[in-house]
Amino acid sequence: MLSNIQAVIVDLDGTMVDTLGDFEVALNRTMADLGLPGVDRAAVERTVGKGSEHLIRSLLAEQLRRPEVIGCGEACPAMSVDALFDRAWRQYQHHYLGINGQFSDVFAGVEAGLRAMQAAGLGLACLTNKPLAFAQDLLKVKGLDGFFSQVFGGDSFERKKPDPLPLLKTCEALGTLPARTVMVGDSQNDALAARAAGCPVVLVTYGYNHGQPIAQAPHDLLLDSLADWRW
Repeated sequence: MLSNIQAVIVDLDGTMVDTLGDFEVALNRTMADLGLPGVDRAAVERTVGKGSEHLIRSLLAEQLRRPEVIGCGEACPAMSVDALFDRAWRQYQHHYLGINGQFSDVFAGVEAGLRAMQAAGLGLACLTNKPLAFAQDLLKVKGLDGFFSQVFGGDSFERKKPDPLPLLKTCEALGTLPARTVMVGDSQNDALAARAAGCPVVLVTYGYNHGQPIAQAPHDLLLDSLADWRW
């Protein structure tokens, strides 16, 4: 499965960059704007990865279930996820754009791994469920943008991972067949999308997988660092 590879598609959050700090800060500022309790890092980690809309809706629902919110009675206006979402989305975008990359770090071994892929003559694309503008800015801030000929976000196509469509479209952009294009990610979303698209799957062990062991997701290879796979 991992022979005769021509290109690599690499996920961003949890695979190349540890962005939990950015999410945590932007989300807590958003919740404060809405008069809701703050979120903790563990809640962010188990929710991130399926796109910003899913992240915000899930955490709004979780915060609205907290006893101090339920128990506020007539002192609080009627609140629901649907009623709050549009404002939450606007505030989140504002806060995230303001801090994108400031509270995140590139994982050890990522740059070495990407350099090895380049040296092997492999085409490289970044494919993330993060909004494209956020992804492009983060890659630039972290000095990773020069590795990729193609960058696609969660709003680049009609559907997001774990749907295979983004991978198939990325393969088209790279000019490679799925069977010769590896998906490197950190979650079941990446694994399921790759399997459905016909791409080999490499998963890193250090990322975010909704609180589930990454070894349980479909894969051809597990890596503790991107620098460990000798391309």
